[in-house]
Amino acid sequence: MPNWTRRDFLKNGIVVSAGAASLGQGTSELLATPGRALAAEVNQPASSGSSRERLLLDFGWHFHLGNAADPSKDFDYGLGRAYQKTGDFFKPSRPDFDDSDWEAVDVPHDWGVALPFHNDKWLTAHGSKPLGRPYPQTSVGWYRRVFEIAESDRGSRLSLEFDGVFRDSMVALNGNYLGRNLSGYAPFSYNITDQAYYGRKNILVVRVDATEHEGWWYEGAGIYRHVWLVKTNPVHVPQWGTFVTSEVANNSATLTIATEVGNDQDADASCRVVSRIVDGKGNVVATHRSEPVQIPAWQRRKITQKVKVSNPQLWSIETPHMYRLETTVEAGGTAADTYETPFGIRTIHFDKDNGFFLNGKPVKIKGTCNHQDHAGVGIALPDRLQYYRIARLKELGSNGLRTSHNPPTPELMDACDRLGIVVLDETRMFSSVPEGLSQLSRLVRRDRNHPSVVFWSTGNEEQEQGTARGARICRTMKRLVHRLDPTRPITQAMNGGWGEGISTVLDVMGFNYKHAPEIDAYRRKFPNQPAVGTEVASTVSTRGIYFNDPESGYVSSYDENYPPWATSAEEWWQIYDERPWLSGGFVWTGFDYRGEPTPYGWPCISSHFGVLDTCGFFKDLGYYYKAWWGDKPVLHLFPHWTWDQEGKPIDVWCFTNLDKVELFLNGKSLGAKTVEKNSHAAWKVNYMPGVIEARGYKGGKQVMTDKRETTGKPAKIVLQPDRAKIGADGEDVSVVAVSVVDSQGRVVPEADNLISFQVSGSGKLIGVGNGDPSSHEADKASERHAFNGLCAAIVQGTKQAGQITVQASSPGLESATATIDAEQVTPRPAVA
Repeated sequence: MPNWTRRDFLKNGIVVSAGAASLGQGTSELLATPGRALAAEVNQPASSGSSRERLLLDFGWHFHLGNAADPSKDFDYGLGRAYQKTGDFFKPSRPDFDDSDWEAVDVPHDWGVALPFHNDKWLTAHGSKPLGRPYPQTSVGWYRRVFEIAESDRGSRLSLEFDGVFRDSMVALNGNYLGRNLSGYAPFSYNITDQAYYGRKNILVVRVDATEHEGWWYEGAGIYRHVWLVKTNPVHVPQWGTFVTSEVANNSATLTIATEVGNDQDADASCRVVSRIVDGKGNVVATHRSEPVQIPAWQRRKITQKVKVSNPQLWSIETPHMYRLETTVEAGGTAADTYETPFGIRTIHFDKDNGFFLNGKPVKIKGTCNHQDHAGVGIALPDRLQYYRIARLKELGSNGLRTSHNPPTPELMDACDRLGIVVLDETRMFSSVPEGLSQLSRLVRRDRNHPSVVFWSTGNEEQEQGTARGARICRTMKRLVHRLDPTRPITQAMNGGWGEGISTVLDVMGFNYKHAPEIDAYRRKFPNQPAVGTEVASTVSTRGIYFNDPESGYVSSYDENYPPWATSAEEWWQIYDERPWLSGGFVWTGFDYRGEPTPYGWPCISSHFGVLDTCGFFKDLGYYYKAWWGDKPVLHLFPHWTWDQEGKPIDVWCFTNLDKVELFLNGKSLGAKTVEKNSHAAWKVNYMPGVIEARGYKGGKQVMTDKRETTGKPAKIVLQPDRAKIGADGEDVSVVAVSVVDSQGRVVPEADNLISFQVSGSGKLIGVGNGDPSSHEADKASERHAFNGLCAAIVQGTKQAGQITVQASSPGLESATATIDAEQVTPRPAVA
């Protein structure tokens, strides 16, 4: 395969670019009006210069469980009346329906995370929550929202956008069926212009059926991403209707801007498109005004413009500079619509011999794969948690993320853009049927302006990966991707069939696991195809555990435990670091996640694969990656030094990127070890209470020390919010880390005290966790046991500015109090 760049895609005829006009000129192209409405630009705010409004529809919902097997317990759904007459779809759609006994909720919402754990082998991979066909009473949920649409909105085009619902959702407005969306990950929307009531209340009902799984991990249940009400002029930029690409040369960037404009009315329209490029400081650095364009009634036209940006600030991992495209559609002498698109300027290239290049410089991808759940909240993450998680991964030295195995929430992509992480963006459904291509199209159109996205994945370990039929399916998906986005290559995560089937279609070969001989053999046979480790390692460990304990469901923290198909962290990284032709790899996984409790089953309910636990606390293995992925000195000694048996032999390891480490026990040297690149130092030490200390040397000089001390009994609680100030917008959060320490302030490594939380003032507690893969405690609770000395609480601000007080207590321990300031901010425009 060639070393793909955007120029190669165009040259080889994979797509025909519409942006062929000369610099400063523009072209237009009449488009077929799509039959299915999709969601609009995820970051599009309300615009004062036009009629566009994008209003958050997250607050004020009511929720009730249904029943997948009994219509009488599912609000009579399934009795055959829903489709008989338009206007009576769903019993809860009726104005006189009494929802007073429904639970008041805001979305994002995951009802699955609040269900009790259940010991059923069929559920083990899915997090042991009773969701699925055998559990009809907990696998269907209903959502109801009543809201007003003003009389003044008559004449506008209205749509409802859902960023993600798990799964199989049916939506009705005012008793009118709007549609059904099967995917639990792909965004979708419905035009409600005809179904809306103007100047009066509207009733929105969503039935969510989570009886089927799409994956083999915990996937949750409910409206777990944002919902929006969008209002536009009939002449407007439609969903994901802009696309900015760039070519960089000689301290200048040439931007090609493709803008779709729809005319959703009975009369033809004449309009212009004005494109302004705004830098991170708010300066307009380029402008282009198109010639007048005629758009027939109920049609859509694409306008292509080119502008130059001098001395562009390139988006990179170290300096993730962002620009903003401000698109104004002028019609009838006014600004009919204004639409904003964040984007970045950068170049990417996958080379067969030297791997991945960003802005002309080689970059080894040091990535992680991640599912989307988090301790305390399940899959319904507040936006701020996306940034928290990416920041924690950056602390490891990670620079890449694979959205395993599905389209991610838009806010995760925003976090990767803003914090500097390159992304392998993956679709869930490997298929060339209309549903599969629709999901893929929605993913690409939504995410193609994100500079963090550097390639697309068409699937993961598919059954057809090594077959001719699989190659045909992948080829059709590839054509669609390259038509929608000619700037990025495709890959797929393959754990078999290497060199056959879809391998022959991929722009970049995706290796899942295996060892150096298999990888090198592929290279010898296919020397012209770039390659990346789409999934590597799968090392298992439990935070703070140093002996395997199958009965409790715990795995030791040493880099020694992994399933038969996998490798240690050291093995995979040595392979990939030593071979420049490999573009890097994505570790399975960055965070622990619910489900797949390899190597055990019950009582385990979450995985051990993470480098961080479900709360985001570092495991010891995180310091291996921090040492060899980062650019700062690292010296991390483990295990703890509080054991119950003197003379017990203990494996002592040190993850470090220093030249040499000398180990001391109570001041006596136990010898020095030279540290080979991408390796570690290790000793066997007979336990004696006191202090074990590592002294690290660089260039012959001692530069760092790390030590572990025998601690006393638990004495008090320490609280550490990750942010002392948050916005009072009803959405922002602070993650409060909780430590159980002894009288000298040292974390007690095996402390398991029950911590009770009380939150008062301008905030509320929305979830708790501790990273214990075998804990069956509730995430939605006001208490949690510490696990090996630590647990966490997630505190969310209300819409009222003021101080939030977090109190933590436990019998026999000194209590702790932390304060968080909820500062007055302008909340996002929302539906009342």
